[in-house]
Amino acid sequence: QVQLVESGGGLVQPGGSLRLSCAASKSISSFTILGWYRQAPGKQRDLVAVITHTGSTTYADSVKGRFTISRDSDKNTLYLQMNNLKPEDTAVYYCYGERVREVAYWGPGTQVTVSS
Repeated sequence: QVQLVESGGGLVQPGGSLRLSCAASKSISSFTILGWYRQAPGKQRDLVAVITHTGSTTYADSVKGRFTISRDSDKNTLYLQMNNLKPEDTAVYYCYGERVREVAYWGPGTQVTVSS
């Protein structure tokens, strides 16, 4: 069983920055895809950014140029650096991972609130 646990959420003013972390209980090198999704109240869960095992990245249009996904294999941790945050970025952010021939894994989520 693999566990993903997010941290780093909180309250930040518009224009501010946060860095989310996702600690994995297994080597992140064993994941074919790792990523971040978010869900705002009353809305569906949407993709924010993903990174493949080859290092290829994909971002939602709404966060391009502001958010950066990265990973540290030595620490088995996935990151999401979020800059120039906007009120519409307010959501619960979820870490996501896929491994070959296994179900997808989700973390419990971390709240990000952007407000003055």
